[in-house]
Amino acid sequence: MTNLKLTAGAWALMATTALAGTDAITLGMVLEPPNLDPTAGAAAAIDEVVYANIFEGLTRFGPDGAVQPGLASAWEVSEDGLTYTFTLREGVSFHDGTTMDADDVVFSLDRARAEDSTNAQKALFKDIESVTAVSPTSVAVKLSAPNGNFAFNMAWGDAVIVAPESIGDAATAPVGTGPFTFVEWAKGDHVTIARNDAYWGDAPALATATFKFISDPNAAFAAMMAGDVDAFPNFPAPETLAQFEADPRFTVIVGSTEGETILSTNNKSGPLADVRVRKAIAHAINRQDIIDGAMHGYGTPIGTHFAPHNPDYVDLTGQSAFDPEMSKSLLAEAGAEGLTLRLMLPPPAYARRGGEIIAAQLRNVGINTEISNLEWAQWIEQVFKGKDYDLTIVSHTEPADINIYARPEYYFQYDNAGFQALIEKLSVTSDPAMRAELNKEAQQVIADDYVNGYLFQLAKTGVANAKVNGLWENAPTQANDLTGVSWSD
Repeated sequence: MTNLKLTAGAWALMATTALAGTDAITLGMVLEPPNLDPTAGAAAAIDEVVYANIFEGLTRFGPDGAVQPGLASAWEVSEDGLTYTFTLREGVSFHDGTTMDADDVVFSLDRARAEDSTNAQKALFKDIESVTAVSPTSVAVKLSAPNGNFAFNMAWGDAVIVAPESIGDAATAPVGTGPFTFVEWAKGDHVTIARNDAYWGDAPALATATFKFISDPNAAFAAMMAGDVDAFPNFPAPETLAQFEADPRFTVIVGSTEGETILSTNNKSGPLADVRVRKAIAHAINRQDIIDGAMHGYGTPIGTHFAPHNPDYVDLTGQSAFDPEMSKSLLAEAGAEGLTLRLMLPPPAYARRGGEIIAAQLRNVGINTEISNLEWAQWIEQVFKGKDYDLTIVSHTEPADINIYARPEYYFQYDNAGFQALIEKLSVTSDPAMRAELNKEAQQVIADDYVNGYLFQLAKTGVANAKVNGLWENAPTQANDLTGVSWSD
């Protein structure tokens, strides 16, 4: 079945090649995804290819971050808040021709919450007590406790609906219900997708789209200037944006993301288990120098793990203000003078460039760093999964994800029972005012514990051919949603 599907996709690509520039597009991406299964991988690059394009969930995020209907056209919540009943759209098929119905929803959610699940966001499904197919187009999800955020959780890429017939090959040949079908993955170079003519919803304007992987900022600039890439939604060379702004062939798109960029800290690694050492590191950091030096001024300083555009955000930057003398005093108090820490850096420019700046800032207060530049797959295995690191720099681009601090097994290895209870209370609270207070309290707790070094909210700096329309300005989730993208005359 997989080979037949690939052949059909290849024919679709060949048939539309001559129309390139009118209904075909090539997008640049900094990172290549390690696989194409969003239900079994933590890398943002997976969703950047497949979210809303190949795979769909019961709900989805719109460009403004609002939760919208997806494969579920509507849902009802019982009076006690424990049962969500989803009404599924009729006439939906997977790309291999099999029908998408309630049984597939039951399979997907049970698989995601199973004890042996490899889902990177398993916590999204922890409140599910049972999933029942009421009819082919109706599913009842019973929760163990009320969760006013459940429809939001189902919009994540980790919660997409998959089929038992095809999930085994999803890592390399994904089969979803979305408006585009998978065509090919040329490892190290690109992924190509093609319009799904059997799509249940509105047909996209684009016939084909190619995601081209270009990690080097200079190469990304050259590719845009040469027209080899039509758009780069997350452009890695912000120092060149002024040049693009001055060129009428291009549009520069600057917006916000959900990406809290942090100096992630292994809270169980030797001296880093001491809050005084973590506090010393936080006060050694000059955020603005990092924003200016690594991001050429694009980015908003943060003092906790929460997006500044969120109405519940609390500005706690002053609590970890740049104060190298305080850092030195704290290190002396903790008996941690002359410290050497391992700083593991993934490929994005914000990490590599920012890492050099942070290493210099830490050196100024007496902390030496041993820098290791890791490829993305190495970072996932060694840092995220293996927890074999002291410090690293990464943007957490998942929406409203402060709850990761309530997971002691997470790669920060932060274990605070009080915080875990706070997040548990948040998860069963639906009143907006109460949720706002709990969100604010949660931000304060992790700032007080100096769990990580909070740097800046990643800006979304994109460059596109001026004739390309419909790319998202902001990034409420990690996605390159192509459903509304088109070319103007």
